[in-house]
Amino acid sequence: MFDRLSSLVVALTLVAIAVILAALAGGDALAIAILAAAGVAAAALVYSALPSPVMAESRADTAPSPAPPPASLLRHPDFALWADQEKEPLLGCDDNIVTLANDAAIRLLGRHIVGADVRTAIRHPAATEWLSGIEGPATPEPINLVDFPRPGQRWTMRIAALSGGQKIIFLADRAAIDAADRMRSDFVANASHELRTPLAAILGYVETLQDMNGDADTATRHRFLSIIEREARRMQQLVIDLLSISRVEADRFRRPTTPVDLTSIVRTTIAQLRDSERPRARDIVAVFDDMPLPMLGDEAQLGQLAHNIISNAMKYGRADTPVTVELIREGQRARLSVRDEGDGIAADHLPRLTERFYRVDEARSRSVGGTGLGLAIVKHISERHQGQLDIESDVGKGTRVSVAFPLASGA
Repeated sequence: MFDRLSSLVVALTLVAIAVILAALAGGDALAIAILAAAGVAAAALVYSALPSPVMAESRADTAPSPAPPPASLLRHPDFALWADQEKEPLLGCDDNIVTLANDAAIRLLGRHIVGADVRTAIRHPAATEWLSGIEGPATPEPINLVDFPRPGQRWTMRIAALSGGQKIIFLADRAAIDAADRMRSDFVANASHELRTPLAAILGYVETLQDMNGDADTATRHRFLSIIEREARRMQQLVIDLLSISRVEADRFRRPTTPVDLTSIVRTTIAQLRDSERPRARDIVAVFDDMPLPMLGDEAQLGQLAHNIISNAMKYGRADTPVTVELIREGQRARLSVRDEGDGIAADHLPRLTERFYRVDEARSRSVGGTGLGLAIVKHISERHQGQLDIESDVGKGTRVSVAFPLASGA
């Protein structure tokens, strides 16, 4: 308040001095009066422009207070809630002390890790060295923890650096990725082997015929050429199956949307097999009527599925025994079943029958022309059509392969 009044007093004093000086100088009375009025008005304006003490105090009271320091992310309740929903192990650390561990991390490492030094909580030499070498907010490259937490397992470890010396550590199980890599490597190796075997036979017999220079008798030449043809057809079938499984895998995430009749597809497949030159074509016995079974599907793939299952039964069933094909309705599902009367398959082989190139008896499979991909293709086609594949077998009695497909709604 003192500053505002002092400014007004100083302004009026200056006005009074100016008026006195003008009067002493013999100025006109009207001019002096105008000068005095202008001085008072200027003083009033200065006074009104200065902030009042009340307003100053009010502004001081309403001035924004400095922002509080940011809250710790690791201690936020929503962060803990999110962390527990993560399927992979996650650790929150403050100056290398574990302050938070989600459920997956506790299952992997134990509940005792909370409050412990992260370098001892993750008991692996590579992890200890990696964590000890981290300085400042830098984010190092992920590392692989081999034989962690048990021999034969592998995990990937990565880190996200936060402010204030805090960090989040993520652990990812590499088992599924490693299995896929092994499967891909095995597939390439097996495919190369399967192609190399008939190719070697073809080249060997061709070279033999060339060395004979026409000296071979007709019977020998015919036998060699028959072997070459058989091995070439085997290679051809293998290439066809490789292309088929590649196409099916490419389509596995696209559900079919085309209405088809499963009864018609199976009947067409049986007719094609009966018209072929296969020695057991007449052993196929169809046990179903012409009742339509509508579903959403890929007609070509469903035909291939039926063809592969029936062909397998023809190959591995005993000669002159029926290959029974059944197609029945079970509520809102249609089940295709194919049963042979062969030697059967031991129970320990059943889970692996749908693996690519897996054979119970390699010598017999090659003698009947199997590529080892037939049931793998059946499995992928079944999965794409939301079908359920079942394989049952009794040693010495035979095998039954069935697939149940969902029917179209309203069928």
